Amino acid sequence: MAVADVVVLNTCSVTAEADRSARAYLRRVRRKNPAARVVLTGCYAQRAPEEVARLEGVSVVVGNSHKSRVMEAALSVVRREPGPKGAFVPLGALLGGRDPASAPSVWHDPLFAHAELSALPFASDAHQTRPNLKIQDGCGNRCSFCVIPGTRGPSRSVSMPECLEAVRAFVDGGGKELVLSGINLGRWGRDSSPAERLEGLVASIMENTAIPRLRISSVEPMDWTAELISLLRRYGSGESPRLARHAHLPLQSGSDTILRAMHRRYRPWHYAARVREIRAASPLAAIGADVMIGFPGESDALFRETYDFIEALPLTYLHVFPFSARPGTPAFALHEANPVHGEAVNERKAALKSLIAAKNAAFRRQFVGKTLAVVTLTDRDPVSTECLSDNFIKVSISGDHRPNQLLLARIRETSFDGLRGLALSAF
Repeated sequence: MAVADVVVLNTCSVTAEADRSARAYLRRVRRKNPAARVVLTGCYAQRAPEEVARLEGVSVVVGNSHKSRVMEAALSVVRREPGPKGAFVPLGALLGGRDPASAPSVWHDPLFAHAELSALPFASDAHQTRPNLKIQDGCGNRCSFCVIPGTRGPSRSVSMPECLEAVRAFVDGGGKELVLSGINLGRWGRDSSPAERLEGLVASIMENTAIPRLRISSVEPMDWTAELISLLRRYGSGESPRLARHAHLPLQSGSDTILRAMHRRYRPWHYAARVREIRAASPLAAIGADVMIGFPGESDALFRETYDFIEALPLTYLHVFPFSARPGTPAFALHEANPVHGEAVNERKAALKSLIAAKNAAFRRQFVGKTLAVVTLTDRDPVSTECLSDNFIKVSISGDHRPNQLLLARIRETSFDGLRGLALSAF
């Protein structure tokens, strides 16, 4: 970064903290390399292009609508070429006292008419362990707290042939574990003609490629169909499952009242049914959830509904995060009218973390003395090697092993947040 001519800064904007982090990183770039030109892209650039363009040190703003052209944008700033026609941000809104010649160009379209989506190629040597294959972008849901529909646009999918080609290229490069990802992954293929479904893609990958291990990232509970769950049962079995025994279902709240205020498309009993169906299909699967704390109007009693709901389910881990009021969302007005105090948010977050820590520890203990299939990660140490099991448990195995290897490990004991074991063999 200190010697770069151009720095491309990719941003998130799902929370106010994400915006602050992006601005802090921009200041860090300017301190280390004040002469560098900065191309700022991602969700912050899409959500608030005028605001981003006024930030000191930004040379080009590229919204997600034009993200496929970020390389072109980076080259344009080196060549001092103007941005594309149709950039809607008025010049006067950008200047803030600056010379007009220094005003950044803005590549942005709120309608995403120029948005393109394709599978990014993998490095031929497959040095990246457990990479993500992004096959879907955008979201058509309208959760009351979320800015993603505006920052990512409508749901768009990478085609089935392109997905299969990318998987085969990964395998040919020596890759072992691949993660299917997307903003709303369960909606993959719905925009195709004719429409396709995620379970069809997963089945095709299993049947038509030699992928050693495929992992499915976060999928909304209503998109965990019977067909998708049956694939987990079929391919997520045996000593070295090709489909990772792992399901992540965003929950947000276990209170029906809060779920309705969030405009979520399921009720607690729907969610519970899906989790239990997954557990029945894969008894040793990791099952995780996202949980939002402090949504406007969340009383102690309503939070207790969430706590009790999670306590009753066979969840093994949680991503717990506080509500962040985002301007322009329906929940922003709810927050102004009925906010939840920070002290209550912290207490509730701690309570859930304590609950899930106990559930996760119980989940991990059952593997002591048994064998797990693990993939070695990039960090190496002469004494031990960090790995990840197919069912999403951190495993430290004795010895120095190369990254990106699939091994069978005999589990000897639990650790603070994972397991320790001994490598038995590669496969």
